[in-house]
Parts: sequence; structure tokens; C-alpha cells
Amino acid sequence: MINILHIDMDAFYASIEQRDNKKIRGKPVAVGGSPDGRGVVCAASYEARKYGVKSAMSSKHAQYLCKDLIFVETNKNKYKRESNHIRNIFKKYSNNIEPLSLDEAYIEIKDKSLSEVLKIARNIKKDIKVQLNLTCSVGISYNKFLAKLASDMNKPNGITIIKKEDAVKILSPMPIRKLWGVGKKTEKILNSLGIYTIYDIQNYDENVLVERLGKKGSELMMFSKGVDNRKVEGNSLPQSISEENTFSYDIDNMEYIHEKINEYSNDIYNRIIKRGYKYRTITIKLKYNDFSIETRSLTLENATDSLKVLKATANFILKNKFNINKKIRLLGVGVSNFIYPNEPVQIRFDLDDYF
Repeated sequence: MINILHIDMDAFYASIEQRDNKKIRGKPVAVGGSPDGRGVVCAASYEARKYGVKSAMSSKHAQYLCKDLIFVETNKNKYKRESNHIRNIFKKYSNNIEPLSLDEAYIEIKDKSLSEVLKIARNIKKDIKVQLNLTCSVGISYNKFLAKLASDMNKPNGITIIKKEDAVKILSPMPIRKLWGVGKKTEKILNSLGIYTIYDIQNYDENVLVERLGKKGSELMMFSKGVDNRKVEGNSLPQSISEENTFSYDIDNMEYIHEKINEYSNDIYNRIIKRGYKYRTITIKLKYNDFSIETRSLTLENATDSLKVLKATANFILKNKFNINKKIRLLGVGVSNFIYPNEPVQIRFDLDDYF
């Protein structure tokens, strides 16, 4: 028998900042950019959420909603350290762990009774609290969709179990946005069919759903009935590594953009070297001041882990593959098409002549 836990840290970034600074504990906190510029909220404490402050909201609007909101600058390195510590705790209880982000993960538990799984969940929560003074919410079920759904039902610091025999009944009254894979676009299509709750899908003609949504129609029908055959993929490898940031003001200085490309390349290089990866494809992403987005890529003949090649290729793409006539709001650099450790690699040749 397999049970799946979904662990979701409670207001992770904001909780870490409140833990480390007693002056802001119990107060509305937003982690992210300053409201004086074009900052964006990365995370909000529960005290801030009461005012409607949430992630991805502009910092200026967040401050409008909550005049006493305290802004704390994002500290990615600190959050990564805490996340790694949490994952080491998970490893005490399972060998199959699928991280979804720094603050959430799936954990597969095999051959344990539900009472034993519940004890493991409580021990994980206890370990995290004792070692890091942070809390998490845990969802327990027989598949990934329901485990993730359950973790959100009793936040913060809760544990929720969805049993197989209860799944359909629990799902029925929920809005369709609770189904995995339903965003604004799909919701609009479903609403046009008279579908507003999961109960509506459970009792709808699947053929009509497939006609309107293709394969996704069948998937939604399965999810609505508590069926999810996706496995916990603890051994899955990243398909890309990237670095991107929104500038505090729109940029038309291309020399500055090239400097940033080199800076981002250094960060990416350190991450791929640490993992032992080699890359074939380099991608540049630009978002302009009118919010339009362009991406350009170049794929090398052979994989490499060279910082020199990464910088040269990324700068080459920017200079030769874009026709830039607008100010730049966001810059991203990424690598993909990896050769992983112990995977056969073609013999490389010197790429310097190409640049």
C-alpha cells in the first residue's frame, strides 16, 4: 500500500524572517521588493494575508492594502539553506521525495498503515519545529492530487487526511479551480458549459469535455473522481536551470544588460558545476516595458560545462538574435538540454572560434 504526503511550509519566506527578527513577529510582513519602486511581493505572512496581501502582487498595491506592512528584502540563499535542512529531515522517513519548490514536496510512504503514516507526518512536523522553529501543513492521501489538496484544507500548521472512500464526497462541493490543471482559461471554458463545481464535472458527459478540451477533458474527469495515476518522482532531474530578475527601472543601456548576462551566467555556472551537469542549449528571455516577452535560444553541437562558452553564447544571442527597440523590464538567462553525470558525452571540440 502506498500513501503520499504533501508537505507545504507555512508562509515559508515570511516565517523565516519573523523567526530571525523578533521585532516583526506577529506583524504583517511582505518579503520582496520595495513599494517605492516596482517591487513585487514574493511571500506574505499570515498577518499580512488578512489584509488581502499575497504573492505576485505589486509591493505598491500591497502597501495600499495594508499601511502598516513591513517589507523585508528577499534572501534566497537563506531560504535555500533552510529548504535543504528540511529535505534532510524528509530523508529520515522516505527514499522517494519529490520537491516541488523550496517550500513544498511530496513524500511517498510504502507498506505502512494509515495510523503509521499519520505518526510519520506528526514526527516530520515535530522535527521541523524543533530544529528550525518553523511550521508546515501536511496532506495525506492515496495520490498526489488529493495529498496536495488536503495540505491546503487546514492551514496553517494542520494535518488533513483524505481517504479513498471519502474522496468523491469531499471533492463534490469544491469549485472547479481546485482541480489540478484548471486555471483562468480552462475555468472560463468550463463555465461556458455550465460547470462551476467539481460535482458538475463528476456528472457531466465526458465526451463533451474531450470535444472541448481534448485529452485534458478526460484528465479532469479522473481528478474529479479522485483518480490520479502520477507517481512521486523523487529521482527526476531538472530540465533547465535559469536566473531571471525584474529591474527596478526600464533599461535601454545594452552595456548594462551584457554585464547582467555575465552575472547571471556566473550564478548558473556555479549551479551546474555543483551538480556535474553539462548543457547544450542556452536561452535568453526579455520582457519589455510594454510587457511583451521574447525568447531566443542557441543549441551547441556538443554539451559543455564551460563558463566562457556560456557567457559568449548568451551575449552572442542577445546581440545577434534580437531586434531590440524597446526598453527592457526583465532579463533571464537559462541553460537546458543537459547531459547528466555518468551519461555518455560526445567528444567536445573548441567552440572559441565560433564566437
